[in-house]
Amino acid sequence: MKNIFEKGLWLSRYIVILTVVLSILSSFSLIAIASWDIVEAIFIDNPMFKSEIDNNNQFLFKIISSIDLFLIGIVLLIFGFGVYELFVKEIDFAKARFMESTLQIKNLDQLKNKIIKVIIIVLIVKYFEKILKFSQNFTSPQDILFFSLSILCICFGYYFINRK
Repeated sequence: MKNIFEKGLWLSRYIVILTVVLSILSSFSLIAIASWDIVEAIFIDNPMFKSEIDNNNQFLFKIISSIDLFLIGIVLLIFGFGVYELFVKEIDFAKARFMESTLQIKNLDQLKNKIIKVIIIVLIVKYFEKILKFSQNFTSPQDILFFSLSILCICFGYYFINRK
């Protein structure tokens, strides 16, 4: 009875395949949406084709938003591969071709660290996206000073995260 229970318990790990498949599909969807947004920005919202003054910011905002979607898609891709390698099986094709690949995950802490780094990049891009919206309202030298200090803080934070 104990062996049957343990075998069933061990086989239950395959439920994560649902997580892997949905994560990969979500990643593909976000990458497709971001690609469409960039194509739309280049061919429809491009400032070269329009004479509106505010169009430069709109164009840049759309590109940065697309980068944000790409990064979230990458997080989902890393998560999907990592969960598969941790719970189901090591990907033999990747092991043979990419010995030191970003996508090779050996333990849960390594998966968590890779995802955290990409999420922090997403947050930095999101921050610049918000600043781009509010940059039109910069009226004093103090606003520009605070903006510069916030960028410096982000750089220090990123430096400390990547330090080993």
